Amino acid sequence: MARTKPTPHVERPGPTEFNDPMLRDELRRAAVWMGLALVVAGIIVLAEPLLLIIGGLVFSVILDGGTRLLGRVLPIRRGWRLTIVALAGFGFIGWVLWFAGTTLAAQAEALRAVVDVQIDRLMALATSLGLLPEGGKANIGSQLLGSVGRLTSAVGTAIGAFTSMLLIIVIGIFIAVEPRLYDRGVAWMLPLRHRHKFYVISNRVGSTLRRLLFGRLVGMVFEGIFTFAMLSIGGVPMAALLGLLTGLLAFLPNIGAIISGLLMVAVGFSAGPNQGLWAIFVYFFVQNVDGYLVVPYIARRTVDLAPALVLAAQLLFGALFGILGLLLADPILASLKVTLEELSRYRVSERGSETEPAAET
Repeated sequence: MARTKPTPHVERPGPTEFNDPMLRDELRRAAVWMGLALVVAGIIVLAEPLLLIIGGLVFSVILDGGTRLLGRVLPIRRGWRLTIVALAGFGFIGWVLWFAGTTLAAQAEALRAVVDVQIDRLMALATSLGLLPEGGKANIGSQLLGSVGRLTSAVGTAIGAFTSMLLIIVIGIFIAVEPRLYDRGVAWMLPLRHRHKFYVISNRVGSTLRRLLFGRLVGMVFEGIFTFAMLSIGGVPMAALLGLLTGLLAFLPNIGAIISGLLMVAVGFSAGPNQGLWAIFVYFFVQNVDGYLVVPYIARRTVDLAPALVLAAQLLFGALFGILGLLLADPILASLKVTLEELSRYRVSERGSETEPAAET
């Protein structure tokens, strides 16, 4: 009876060897999920410096847009144009602070008193109607403070706010002086085949943000001046302060308009029913003109963002990252939308180029 040869033992790769294709695929998938988890954790832990960097980028876009716009009428070197834009911007901010400090200081205190009185009247009316329990004002105040979410510690105090603003300005100036240098630095970390795509997306995002922020500044000036003029015509007190606050709050779409409208109506009714009704008319008139004429014209030249999407992003970023997140929600959302649109366009073009040879055969 013939003996059968024993089957030779085949060594299989162990857990420390990466030659097995299945093991390499599993490790690749695990690395992707682990990297995604690390990115999310890094964003949460490093939210404060990331928002300061993003704020510096947004400020650099404003400076770069002003420099490019000035170059159309003043053909001098970029450095001189950037200096003129920066000095003009800081001069305007200094004038606003001086004007507010010398002319509007008394009005600001009167505005605070008027708002407190109107809130007390509204709460008393709601309590008398049974809509609020006793001590409703304190309860609502605590609920509002709790719903805002955690504020970043970088802007939690006056010194922190000044430091954050200074860092944003310094970062913005450095980037605006030589933006291509930082583009090349980021592109250097990418593979060669993706660098051209990065430059295209970067230019598109920069152009969109320049037009978006320029339109936002135009809207701020329009709303501030128009509100001041119409409130002055109607005899509403503190028209200059309300116009200034309306213009500044116009940087925050949706939320800023609501806050400025509430202040405007409260001050109007403090002077009388006629002034209060006129303040309501001014608010709706200015917001409708801005919403149906100014904003659509700007949106056609930038990126069209749905108002509900912008409001949701503001609430989410404000709850997660505080006041800086609220201020930067709109530029971040516009940048993400443009980036995703460009990536999807590239993906469609790559798929089309892959199917063309098959279609020809």
